[in-house]
Amino acid sequence: MAVNYEVRYATNPVDFKKYDTDRIRNDFLVRDLMVAGQLKMVYSHYDRLIVGGVVPAGDPVLLETIDPLKADYFLERREIGIINVGAPGIIEVGGNSYEIKKKEALYVGRGTKVVKFKSADKDDPAHFYFNSAPAHKEFPVSKVSLADAEVVELGSLESSNARKINKLIVSSVVNTCQVQMGITELQTGSVWNTMPAHVHSRRMEAYFYFDVPEGQSICHYMGEPEETRHIWMANEEAVISPPWSIHSASGTSNYSFIWGMAGENLDYADMDSAKPTELK
Repeated sequence: MAVNYEVRYATNPVDFKKYDTDRIRNDFLVRDLMVAGQLKMVYSHYDRLIVGGVVPAGDPVLLETIDPLKADYFLERREIGIINVGAPGIIEVGGNSYEIKKKEALYVGRGTKVVKFKSADKDDPAHFYFNSAPAHKEFPVSKVSLADAEVVELGSLESSNARKINKLIVSSVVNTCQVQMGITELQTGSVWNTMPAHVHSRRMEAYFYFDVPEGQSICHYMGEPEETRHIWMANEEAVISPPWSIHSASGTSNYSFIWGMAGENLDYADMDSAKPTELK
């Protein structure tokens, strides 16, 4: 099966100020990631992060290399973090199989030649979302469930941002070179995430929104704190966030999202916050 991919290039924040709605969506919004029987991905020039999705609806789907990598196999010089947001699935890594239920994660290190995705029930397929970044060292395969996660609860119902942050693929839970991933879950009645908004110029980030109820939408905010823009998003869509950009959102309902990072360091707390009253 041919892999469906595209390449996205980096943007100067000065130029970004002049972008209209279509240009912002074309450069940063990632749509149609979850298509039955396909493996789709976007190769971003922000820290060379790859954002991808695969829905195995029949035969197992192989994680194949793509031309921009100039590699014999996908993980020749890379690592990958995978989180399932659908029905139970199975990921084959080398000669081992890992059952991955909804909101469970699998980390696979550099040098792994064969990774295959399967659904436990092809009529009710898994939806695997993944982030991949260059890696300088090999680390072992690690499965991470919500029970294994480092959990932080933030916000309040009074400020409409009561949320649980589940750190799944982070250095305090598994060994990783660059990739960090986790799930933030908004409580019923809460719609705001990542407040106060922040930037971290040493890392870029990608958000993938899921469990957005039918008929509801997410408004994702990006741009420099003094020059913000927004993107309206639907369920199971992702957005690429440059190092100079804030990344925050509000929804017309509560929802969940996967955050993934790559860049200079693995310090989760490395961020420069902007108060809500300072945003423009």
